[in-house]
Amino acid sequence: MRLATLRTAEGTRAARRDGESYVLLPHSDVSGLLNSGENWLEAAAAADGERLADAEADFAPVVPHPNKIICLGLNYATHIKEMGRDTPRYPTLFAKYDGSLIGAHDPITLPKVSDTVDWEAELAFVIGRAARHVSKSDALGYVAGYSVANDVTVREYQRRTREFLAGKTFEGTTPFGPELVTADEFGGKEPDLEIRCEVDGEVMQHSRTSDLLFGIADIVAYVSGIITLLPGDVICTGTPGGVGDGRDPKVYLKEGQTLRTVVEGLGETVNVCVREARA
Repeated sequence: MRLATLRTAEGTRAARRDGESYVLLPHSDVSGLLNSGENWLEAAAAADGERLADAEADFAPVVPHPNKIICLGLNYATHIKEMGRDTPRYPTLFAKYDGSLIGAHDPITLPKVSDTVDWEAELAFVIGRAARHVSKSDALGYVAGYSVANDVTVREYQRRTREFLAGKTFEGTTPFGPELVTADEFGGKEPDLEIRCEVDGEVMQHSRTSDLLFGIADIVAYVSGIITLLPGDVICTGTPGGVGDGRDPKVYLKEGQTLRTVVEGLGETVNVCVREARA
């Protein structure tokens, strides 16, 4: 099943893809659906009613206001190498705030305070039920589904301190969507998907999610030992090699460029870079 959060004249609505249209669900977004009860999957599958054609779909972030956005750094060997870092023994965690999230086709805001804006294509997943102290063997049962994200990063701010957050949560910078593909589509296994990032049609990153250092089950088990994961929580799993900051010379996003992020079977985000007005 493919779920989305769509913008309508009355506000956002959760929706289920049905062929070439979307069936609107009685929830304001996908998080509302996930928090509606244990049978959310069956309820979404059975729902029928008002529809929007594909051409009318205006995608909000799949989960616009998650309780938590947890991200992993240094989770592909190729990215660890290009950044000159040691291989971590444990997942490298940092957070974002929901103000950073944008829809699959919304513009990316290049902040007026820095020109060092970089791309990071990522597989994202969303939690489907509350998880606390979950074992690795049970962890995938807590995943609602998978989506596409790009952890667009302001490198200058990322490096100002030892903590990543300042460079990772700039307003209006993180594409997330267009849809959530439910976990049952992958037969209860971790998906092995091609992941790719392009800037103006030039491939910058190309890998597979099977190259993750810490996989989906590892992440859920580890994070749930720290804090309770709630339905609708978003986890971004890290980026492969090929970021602009790892190149010689370094390359960053510029106004007017198009950033395209593709994860096999999940869809793509396509976002034009727009400069924030300078004072």
